[in-house]
Amino acid sequence: MDHTGIALLDIIFFAMVAGFLILRLRSVLGRRNGDENSERWRPRTSQTPAPGAPRSAEPLPDNVTRFPDRAPGTEAPAAAPGTVEAGIAAIRSADPSFDPKSFQQGARAAFEMILGAFAQGDADALRPLLGDEVYRSFSGAIRDRKEAKQTLATTMIGIKSAEIVAAALQGRDAVVTVKFVSEQVNVTRDAAGAVIEGDPNRVETLTDVWTFSRNTRARDPNWLLVQTSDQH
Repeated sequence: MDHTGIALLDIIFFAMVAGFLILRLRSVLGRRNGDENSERWRPRTSQTPAPGAPRSAEPLPDNVTRFPDRAPGTEAPAAAPGTVEAGIAAIRSADPSFDPKSFQQGARAAFEMILGAFAQGDADALRPLLGDEVYRSFSGAIRDRKEAKQTLATTMIGIKSAEIVAAALQGRDAVVTVKFVSEQVNVTRDAAGAVIEGDPNRVETLTDVWTFSRNTRARDPNWLLVQTSDQH
């Protein structure tokens, strides 16, 4: 087969892969398909390994906020105003399909996906996952990094916990805040490949507080990251 034929096969292959990823993402975040008992996200686990970082760490404990199960047809006791439980109850009153346990799992996947896309400088992948203000911040940082000819490598060693710390119904919008504690290796390099920030051989424990929101009345209610903060 000549080079033209090989190139054509490559194009077809990558087009099929891209099509699969798009369909996969659209099916997992915020799209109703008859299964009203699970939260929908757009998970992607691609990540940029940091040179020299450990690559085969054992999975960390899957610690999540525990919400007691209750028998079908029974009502949960009224939660105290201002608590996470009260916020979840308010969200469920607007969207009975909301499940905090499934939400936490989706949030973990979204956390890895967003960090991976940010490290790779993929603003297009970030656009459908972020609110306008957060997107402007992230895309601006990506633009500045590219203009400085710098690269960021992020290796997610593991997420130690993903805890819902706040929940509320604000008008039509469900708003849920999650505190992530993760272990990562982050390294920024200049155009020559020299490390200018971070250590490829050091694992950091980081705490990030992210707030997600979605319109409970929208036909395709995608969760968006609308606020971020970190605690170091």
